[in-house]
Amino acid sequence: MAAGGGTKAILAAFFANLGIAIAKFVAFAFTGASSMLAEAIHSCADTGNQALLLLGGRLARREADSSHPFGYGRERYFWSFVVALVLFTVGAAFAVFEGIEKIRHPHEIDSPAWAFGVLSLGIVLEGFSFRTAVKEANHIRDGASWPNFIRRSKVPELPVVLLEDLGAMVGLGLALGALIIADVFDAPVWDGIGTLSIGVLLGVIAIILAVEMKSLLIGESARPRIREDIIAAIERTEGVDHLIHLRTQHLGPDELLVGAKVHFDDSYDTTELAAAIDRLEANVRKEVPAARPMYIEPDVYRGDDTSV
Repeated sequence: MAAGGGTKAILAAFFANLGIAIAKFVAFAFTGASSMLAEAIHSCADTGNQALLLLGGRLARREADSSHPFGYGRERYFWSFVVALVLFTVGAAFAVFEGIEKIRHPHEIDSPAWAFGVLSLGIVLEGFSFRTAVKEANHIRDGASWPNFIRRSKVPELPVVLLEDLGAMVGLGLALGALIIADVFDAPVWDGIGTLSIGVLLGVIAIILAVEMKSLLIGESARPRIREDIIAAIERTEGVDHLIHLRTQHLGPDELLVGAKVHFDDSYDTTELAAAIDRLEANVRKEVPAARPMYIEPDVYRGDDTSV
Protein backbone atom coordinates (compact mmCIF):
# COMPACT_ATOMS: atom_id res chain seq x y z
CA MET A 1 0.00 0.00 0.00
CA ALA A 2 2.81 2.42 0.86
CA ALA A 3 4.58 1.94 -2.43
CA GLY A 4 1.40 2.01 -4.51
CA GLY A 5 -0.02 5.04 -2.77
CA GLY A 6 3.23 6.90 -3.21
CA THR A 7 3.30 6.12 -6.94
CA LYS A 8 -0.28 7.30 -7.45
CA ALA A 9 0.47 10.59 -5.69
CA ILE A 10 3.69 11.06 -7.68
CA LEU A 11 1.94 10.50 -11.03
CA ALA A 12 -0.83 12.94 -10.14
CA ALA A 13 1.78 15.56 -9.18
CA PHE A 14 3.87 14.86 -12.31
CA PHE A 15 1.06 15.46 -14.79
CA ALA A 16 -0.32 18.42 -12.86
CA ASN A 17 3.08 20.13 -12.71
CA LEU A 18 3.84 19.40 -16.36
CA GLY A 19 0.61 21.03 -17.49
CA ILE A 20 1.07 23.97 -15.16
CA ALA A 21 4.67 24.55 -16.28
CA ILE A 22 3.64 24.77 -19.93
CA ALA A 23 0.81 27.17 -19.12
CA LYS A 24 3.08 29.37 -16.99
CA PHE A 25 5.72 29.68 -19.70
CA VAL A 26 2.99 30.74 -22.15
CA ALA A 27 1.75 33.31 -19.64
CA PHE A 28 5.29 34.59 -19.05
CA ALA A 29 5.75 35.06 -22.80
CA PHE A 30 2.68 37.34 -22.84
CA THR A 31 3.20 39.16 -19.53
CA GLY A 32 6.95 39.29 -18.89
CA ALA A 33 6.16 38.94 -15.17
CA SER A 34 9.13 37.65 -13.18
CA SER A 35 6.86 36.00 -10.62
CA MET A 36 5.32 34.04 -13.51
CA LEU A 37 8.78 32.99 -14.71
CA ALA A 38 9.73 31.96 -11.18
CA GLU A 39 6.57 29.89 -10.91
CA ALA A 40 7.24 28.31 -14.33
CA ILE A 41 10.78 27.31 -13.26
CA HIS A 42 9.32 26.04 -9.96
CA SER A 43 6.85 23.85 -11.86
CA CYS A 44 9.62 22.54 -14.14
CA ALA A 45 11.69 21.64 -11.08
CA ASP A 46 8.67 19.92 -9.51
CA THR A 47 8.02 17.94 -12.71
CA GLY A 48 11.64 16.80 -12.76
CA ASN A 49 11.42 15.97 -9.08
CA GLN A 50 8.47 13.64 -9.65
CA ALA A 51 10.47 11.89 -12.36
CA LEU A 52 13.34 11.43 -9.88
CA LEU A 53 10.96 9.96 -7.30
CA LEU A 54 9.64 7.49 -9.89
CA LEU A 55 13.23 6.59 -10.78
CA GLY A 56 14.04 5.99 -7.12
CA GLY A 57 11.03 3.71 -6.73
CA ARG A 58 12.06 1.69 -9.77
CA LEU A 59 15.70 1.33 -8.68
CA ALA A 60 14.63 0.34 -5.16
CA ARG A 61 12.86 -2.74 -6.52
CA ARG A 62 16.11 -4.37 -7.67
CA GLU A 63 16.98 -7.67 -6.03
CA ALA A 64 19.69 -7.86 -3.39
CA ASP A 65 23.12 -8.88 -4.68
CA SER A 66 26.62 -9.47 -3.35
CA SER A 67 27.47 -5.75 -3.28
CA HIS A 68 24.15 -4.78 -1.65
CA PRO A 69 23.09 -7.83 0.38
CA PHE A 70 20.24 -5.94 2.07
CA GLY A 71 18.83 -4.74 -1.23
CA TYR A 72 18.31 -1.29 -2.70
CA GLY A 73 15.41 0.01 -0.61
CA ARG A 74 17.29 3.16 0.38
CA GLU A 75 17.34 4.30 -3.24
CA ARG A 76 13.97 5.85 -2.44
CA TYR A 77 15.54 7.85 0.40
CA PHE A 78 18.49 8.94 -1.74
CA TRP A 79 16.42 10.23 -4.64
CA SER A 80 14.04 12.00 -2.26
CA PHE A 81 17.09 13.75 -0.79
CA VAL A 82 18.18 14.72 -4.32
CA VAL A 83 14.71 16.19 -4.88
CA ALA A 84 15.18 18.44 -1.84
CA LEU A 85 18.49 19.66 -3.26
CA VAL A 86 16.98 20.30 -6.69
CA LEU A 87 14.08 22.19 -5.13
CA PHE A 88 16.55 24.40 -3.26
CA THR A 89 19.10 25.03 -6.02
CA VAL A 90 16.77 25.29 -9.03
CA GLY A 91 13.51 26.52 -7.52
CA ALA A 92 14.47 28.60 -4.50
CA ALA A 93 17.80 30.03 -5.68
CA PHE A 94 16.43 31.07 -9.07
CA ALA A 95 13.34 32.72 -7.57
CA VAL A 96 15.37 34.62 -4.97
CA PHE A 97 17.82 35.88 -7.62
CA GLU A 98 15.04 36.85 -10.04
CA GLY A 99 13.04 38.53 -7.25
CA ILE A 100 15.96 40.70 -6.16
CA GLU A 101 16.64 41.70 -9.78
CA LYS A 102 13.00 42.71 -10.36
CA ILE A 103 12.87 44.68 -7.11
CA ARG A 104 15.98 46.57 -8.20
CA HIS A 105 14.79 47.01 -11.80
CA PRO A 106 10.97 46.73 -11.95
CA HIS A 107 9.14 46.87 -15.27
CA GLU A 108 5.51 47.06 -16.30
CA ILE A 109 3.50 43.82 -16.62
CA ASP A 110 1.90 43.20 -20.00
CA SER A 111 -1.41 41.36 -20.47
CA PRO A 112 -2.02 40.60 -16.77
CA ALA A 113 -5.21 38.71 -17.65
CA TRP A 114 -3.02 35.88 -18.97
CA ALA A 115 -1.21 35.65 -15.66
CA PHE A 116 -4.42 35.70 -13.63
CA GLY A 117 -5.97 32.96 -15.75
CA VAL A 118 -2.95 30.66 -15.67
CA LEU A 119 -2.35 31.13 -11.94
CA SER A 120 -6.01 30.34 -11.23
CA LEU A 121 -5.75 27.21 -13.39
CA GLY A 122 -2.56 26.27 -11.56
CA ILE A 123 -4.25 26.53 -8.17
CA VAL A 124 -7.00 24.16 -9.37
CA LEU A 125 -4.55 21.59 -10.76
CA GLU A 126 -2.24 21.77 -7.76
CA GLY A 127 -5.28 21.41 -5.52
CA PHE A 128 -6.18 18.19 -7.32
CA SER A 129 -2.63 16.87 -6.92
CA PHE A 130 -2.53 17.88 -3.25
CA ARG A 131 -5.90 16.21 -2.61
CA THR A 132 -4.59 12.97 -4.14
CA ALA A 133 -1.48 13.07 -1.96
CA VAL A 134 -3.59 13.71 1.16
CA LYS A 135 -5.87 10.75 0.37
CA GLU A 136 -2.92 8.41 -0.15
CA ALA A 137 -1.17 9.64 2.99
CA ASN A 138 -4.32 9.03 5.04
CA HIS A 139 -3.99 5.31 4.28
CA ILE A 140 -0.79 5.11 6.32
CA ARG A 141 -0.99 8.15 8.61
CA ASP A 142 -2.62 6.18 11.47
CA GLY A 143 -4.19 9.28 12.99
CA ALA A 144 -0.88 11.15 13.38
CA SER A 145 -0.91 14.92 13.00
CA TRP A 146 0.39 16.19 9.67
CA PRO A 147 3.64 17.63 11.14
CA ASN A 148 4.31 14.31 12.88
CA PHE A 149 3.54 12.41 9.69
CA ILE A 150 6.04 14.53 7.75
CA ARG A 151 8.66 13.98 10.44
CA ARG A 152 8.06 10.29 11.15
CA SER A 153 6.92 8.79 7.84
CA LYS A 154 9.18 6.07 6.44
CA VAL A 155 7.61 6.46 2.97
CA PRO A 156 9.67 9.37 1.58
CA GLU A 157 7.61 10.13 -1.53
CA LEU A 158 4.44 11.20 0.27
CA PRO A 159 6.02 13.90 2.49
CA VAL A 160 7.91 15.19 -0.56
CA VAL A 161 4.78 15.40 -2.74
CA LEU A 162 2.68 16.84 0.09
CA LEU A 163 5.14 19.63 0.85
CA GLU A 164 5.83 20.32 -2.83
CA ASP A 165 2.13 20.62 -3.61
CA LEU A 166 1.46 22.73 -0.53
CA GLY A 167 4.38 24.98 -1.44
CA ALA A 168 3.13 25.23 -5.02
CA MET A 169 -0.36 26.24 -3.91
CA VAL A 170 0.96 28.87 -1.51
CA GLY A 171 3.44 30.06 -4.14
CA LEU A 172 0.67 30.43 -6.70
CA GLY A 173 -1.31 32.44 -4.19
CA LEU A 174 1.69 34.69 -3.54
CA ALA A 175 2.26 35.20 -7.26
CA LEU A 176 -1.42 35.95 -7.86
CA GLY A 177 -1.59 38.41 -4.96
CA ALA A 178 1.61 40.17 -6.03
CA LEU A 179 0.41 40.55 -9.61
CA ILE A 180 -2.98 41.87 -8.51
CA ILE A 181 -1.29 44.52 -6.34
CA ALA A 182 1.16 45.36 -9.13
CA ASP A 183 -1.66 45.78 -11.65
CA VAL A 184 -4.22 47.59 -9.47
CA PHE A 185 -1.74 50.05 -7.90
CA ASP A 186 0.56 50.29 -10.92
CA ALA A 187 3.44 49.17 -8.70
CA PRO A 188 5.51 46.61 -10.67
CA VAL A 189 7.97 46.29 -7.81
CA TRP A 190 5.41 43.95 -6.21
CA ASP A 191 6.10 41.46 -8.98
CA GLY A 192 9.64 41.19 -7.65
CA ILE A 193 8.43 41.04 -4.05
CA GLY A 194 6.14 38.14 -4.94
CA THR A 195 8.98 36.36 -6.73
CA LEU A 196 11.32 36.80 -3.75
CA SER A 197 8.61 35.49 -1.40
CA ILE A 198 8.21 32.38 -3.56
CA GLY A 199 11.97 31.79 -3.38
CA VAL A 200 12.02 32.05 0.40
CA LEU A 201 9.04 29.69 0.67
CA LEU A 202 10.72 27.09 -1.57
CA GLY A 203 13.94 27.41 0.39
CA VAL A 204 12.18 26.67 3.68
CA ILE A 205 10.41 23.63 2.22
CA ALA A 206 13.64 22.36 0.66
CA ILE A 207 15.49 22.61 3.99
CA ILE A 208 12.71 20.74 5.83
CA LEU A 209 12.76 17.98 3.23
CA ALA A 210 16.55 17.75 3.20
CA VAL A 211 16.69 17.36 6.98
CA GLU A 212 14.01 14.65 7.01
CA MET A 213 15.41 12.73 4.04
CA LYS A 214 18.94 12.89 5.50
CA SER A 215 17.64 11.25 8.67
CA LEU A 216 16.03 8.44 6.66
CA LEU A 217 19.10 8.02 4.48
CA ILE A 218 21.40 7.62 7.49
CA GLY A 219 19.04 5.06 8.99
CA GLU A 220 16.05 5.47 11.31
CA SER A 221 14.72 2.97 13.81
CA ALA A 222 11.18 1.61 13.73
CA ARG A 223 8.41 3.76 15.15
CA PRO A 224 7.76 3.24 18.90
CA ARG A 225 4.53 1.32 18.26
CA ILE A 226 6.31 -1.07 15.90
CA ARG A 227 9.12 -1.57 18.43
CA GLU A 228 6.53 -2.39 21.09
CA ASP A 229 4.97 -4.98 18.78
CA ILE A 230 8.37 -6.56 18.18
CA ILE A 231 9.18 -6.62 21.91
CA ALA A 232 5.80 -8.19 22.72
CA ALA A 233 6.27 -10.85 20.03
CA ILE A 234 9.71 -11.74 21.35
CA GLU A 235 8.72 -11.86 25.00
CA ARG A 236 5.73 -14.12 24.44
CA THR A 237 7.75 -16.66 22.46
CA GLU A 238 8.00 -20.01 24.19
CA GLY A 239 11.49 -20.53 25.59
CA VAL A 240 12.37 -16.84 25.90
CA ASP A 241 13.38 -15.86 29.42
CA HIS A 242 14.41 -12.26 28.81
CA LEU A 243 14.93 -9.76 25.97
CA ILE A 244 18.31 -8.17 26.65
CA HIS A 245 18.97 -5.94 23.69
CA LEU A 246 16.99 -4.77 20.62
CA ARG A 247 18.00 -2.65 17.64
CA THR A 248 15.95 -1.84 14.53
CA GLN A 249 16.73 0.09 11.37
CA HIS A 250 14.75 0.77 8.21
CA LEU A 251 16.51 -0.51 5.10
CA GLY A 252 13.64 0.98 3.10
CA PRO A 253 10.03 2.01 3.69
CA ASP A 254 8.83 -1.60 3.63
CA GLU A 255 11.85 -3.43 5.05
CA LEU A 256 13.06 -3.43 8.65
CA LEU A 257 16.33 -4.87 9.96
CA VAL A 258 15.93 -6.39 13.45
CA GLY A 259 18.80 -7.43 15.72
CA ALA A 260 18.30 -8.75 19.26
CA LYS A 261 20.13 -10.41 22.13
CA VAL A 262 17.86 -12.83 23.93
CA HIS A 263 18.24 -15.02 27.03
CA PHE A 264 16.59 -18.35 26.26
CA ASP A 265 15.72 -21.21 28.61
CA ASP A 266 19.02 -22.40 30.13
CA SER A 267 17.99 -26.04 29.77
CA TYR A 268 17.80 -25.89 25.96
CA ASP A 269 20.32 -27.81 23.90
CA THR A 270 21.46 -26.59 20.48
CA THR A 271 18.54 -28.12 18.59
CA GLU A 272 15.97 -26.75 21.01
CA LEU A 273 17.65 -23.33 20.92
CA ALA A 274 17.52 -23.24 17.12
CA ALA A 275 13.83 -24.16 17.22
CA ALA A 276 13.16 -21.37 19.76
CA ILE A 277 14.89 -18.83 17.52
CA ASP A 278 12.77 -19.98 14.58
CA ARG A 279 9.62 -19.54 16.70
CA LEU A 280 10.75 -16.07 17.75
CA GLU A 281 11.37 -14.97 14.16
CA ALA A 282 8.02 -16.34 13.04
CA ASN A 283 6.21 -14.50 15.87
CA VAL A 284 7.93 -11.21 15.05
CA ARG A 285 7.20 -11.45 11.33
CA LYS A 286 3.58 -12.31 12.06
CA GLU A 287 3.21 -9.03 13.96
CA VAL A 288 5.57 -6.96 11.78
CA PRO A 289 5.78 -8.34 8.21
CA ALA A 290 8.39 -5.72 7.27
CA ALA A 291 10.85 -7.34 9.71
CA ARG A 292 12.54 -9.52 7.12
CA PRO A 293 16.31 -9.46 7.83
CA MET A 294 16.53 -10.63 11.45
CA TYR A 295 19.53 -11.60 13.58
CA ILE A 296 18.95 -13.18 16.99
CA GLU A 297 21.92 -13.69 19.33
CA PRO A 298 21.44 -16.02 22.34
CA ASP A 299 23.10 -14.53 25.43
CA VAL A 300 22.98 -14.60 29.23
CA TYR A 301 20.96 -11.98 31.07
CA ARG A 302 22.99 -10.54 33.92
CA GLY A 303 20.41 -8.18 35.33
CA ASP A 304 22.07 -4.89 34.41
CA ASP A 305 22.69 -5.11 30.66
CA THR A 306 19.21 -4.64 29.27
CA SER A 307 19.09 -2.20 26.32
CA VAL A 308 15.66 -2.37 24.75
